[in-house]
Amino acid sequence: MTRMPGDTPSGRWAPVLLRLVVGFGFMAHGAAKLSRGPAGFARLLAQIGAPLPKVMAWAGMLLELFGGAAIFLGAFVTVVGGPLIVMMLVAMFTVHLRYGFSAINTIGLTADGPQFGPPGYEVNLLYIAGLVALMVGGAGAWSVDRTLAGRRDTSRALAGRRVARAGHDQTAPKELS
Repeated sequence: MTRMPGDTPSGRWAPVLLRLVVGFGFMAHGAAKLSRGPAGFARLLAQIGAPLPKVMAWAGMLLELFGGAAIFLGAFVTVVGGPLIVMMLVAMFTVHLRYGFSAINTIGLTADGPQFGPPGYEVNLLYIAGLVALMVGGAGAWSVDRTLAGRRDTSRALAGRRVARAGHDQTAPKELS
């Protein structure tokens, strides 16, 4: 039988670094929006034609903060990953696509150093790829999802033993006294 890399003990550790970086990235972006104030983010959303920009600003900030924390902890990765992917796709198609692929667009060089233009959609794709990898491959070691899955497996095994024991007790011949 062929084993997949994630099936080995070391494979359980592979998603941990990805989870920490992706989760921290979302939390950092959400915290930055919150520190600048939701009104500024709402203005940006209104400028790109988003419906209900004030509501969407709060929803986006909270999704990045709490969704990022969930990814960081490996908690409910498949549930939280979908909305975060949608958020990245919206940002990619409404803001970043027009600036091309590269996340670093050098537009000039001054005595103070290079000048950079707006980022392209490269980082959006990297976040999406990271989220998909975590959703498909699992959150890995030291994750809430792995802990919860272990508890479910233990509960199922115990329930299975109880059922087997109960069935055995009913079919066993009774001793004559």
